[in-house]
Amino acid sequence: MNRYRSKLAKFTLMALTVVCLYSASTAAIAARPNIVVFLIDDMGYMDIGANNTNCFYETPNIDSLAESGMRFTSGYAANPVCSPTRYSIMTGKYPSRVDATNWFSGRRNGRFAPAALYDRMDQSEITLAESLGEQGYLTAFFGKWHLGPTEEFWPEHQGFDVNVGGHNRGSPPGGYFSPYKNPRLEDGAEGEHLPERLTREAIDVMKSAGDRPFFVYLSFYSVHTPLQGRQDLIDKYKAKGNGSRDEDDFAGEEQVWPVDRERKVRVKQNHAVYAAMVEAMDEHIGDVLSFLKTSGLEENTIVCFTSDNGGLSTSEGSPTSNLPLRGGKGWTYEGGIREPFIVRWPGVTSPGAVCDVPVMSLDLFPTLVTAGGGKIHRKMTVDGVDLSPVLSGKGAIKRDSLFWHYPHYSNQGGFPSGAIRNGPWKLIERYEDGKVHLYNLDLDIGESTDVADEHPNRVTSMRQELHEWYRTVDAKFLEPLGDNLKPWRP
Repeated sequence: MNRYRSKLAKFTLMALTVVCLYSASTAAIAARPNIVVFLIDDMGYMDIGANNTNCFYETPNIDSLAESGMRFTSGYAANPVCSPTRYSIMTGKYPSRVDATNWFSGRRNGRFAPAALYDRMDQSEITLAESLGEQGYLTAFFGKWHLGPTEEFWPEHQGFDVNVGGHNRGSPPGGYFSPYKNPRLEDGAEGEHLPERLTREAIDVMKSAGDRPFFVYLSFYSVHTPLQGRQDLIDKYKAKGNGSRDEDDFAGEEQVWPVDRERKVRVKQNHAVYAAMVEAMDEHIGDVLSFLKTSGLEENTIVCFTSDNGGLSTSEGSPTSNLPLRGGKGWTYEGGIREPFIVRWPGVTSPGAVCDVPVMSLDLFPTLVTAGGGKIHRKMTVDGVDLSPVLSGKGAIKRDSLFWHYPHYSNQGGFPSGAIRNGPWKLIERYEDGKVHLYNLDLDIGESTDVADEHPNRVTSMRQELHEWYRTVDAKFLEPLGDNLKPWRP
């Protein structure tokens, strides 16, 4: 009898232990912060009011987000075009590690042939969604994916429980109004607006999560071409533009924006359709932020906001201006890689905080995985760093330099190049001939004055560091084209 009671007591203790562990585990999962990432397509640093007091576009909700969290003044995309930056967010890696160095299917020739391009994110990659899913998160993707040519590379096979709108295309195939012609998005009523639909779908998923923490990645197709906006907003901005003549909105090389050959560059934000696209996107970000607040989720939700590359200012309609930043999408100048970058983490970030520390899209992976209770395992290659010390204002991150590698001829006129930023100094290296340019961004944010000849030792040291990084990531370079001479090699 005593033996029976002893076994019963032992079994009861084990059962209670299991129940307690399960309850503790469930409670731990429920206590983890929700995560919402807004990724805007082709949005420039100067396209939001928080970064530009003279911004033509009205972005009150994004500006409010900045006022309630931390705004980075030196936030960067990992690449001047979309797919590589999106890869960096999902994996925490520099895209050069796998030769994902251009938008997927971008293979334009120039004086030379571009470097080999790997146009997919392999299923073997451990993605941000998979890492958070392992910690009990409901993971949901909405909008533009552009990380693989066929279905096996799309979000539902890369760790997302929900995929609405994500497939191989980089722009909305049917445009911004239904019918969408999207294999991962059913058509809505005739004329339904895509940003509104994606937002509504995202909020519905958040409502359905219950006590489970969620990771919602709202990757608006906006503000990528085609340039299409709601008519009410187009009319608003046409009136706001006060009839400025289109030719007054551009300049050639003799004016503000220096170029190697004559190229028309937008120097004034005055495009009514683009402005309508920006405001509509901001409006729907406001819908998400409002839902988080009214549902009581705001204080337990990390919100991140950034873009995949700089604003489109040098081709394809040149709808925005990045001035005083030089260049735009497709260029390794600041206009092509410096992005709006905002993080609100209740209890960690202080309202209205501004940080000048250079950060990059690949930092979101380790920051959010760690915030969600996960770990970066030793066998994982992660180039990004956890931004928690700077977000809290209680520490610094251990990193000296950021790197870029773009061995392609961009659709927007950008030249093949690499770059390194160390403190205020930025060095750009051209891949056709190896020529370098050095800029002090603290004194020359527009990269208009090359000071390489004045600082030969700094050029040498930064170039050596950049070349060592090339070797680390096994970077590829231009190839001969026909009977051309061989291109430069580091």
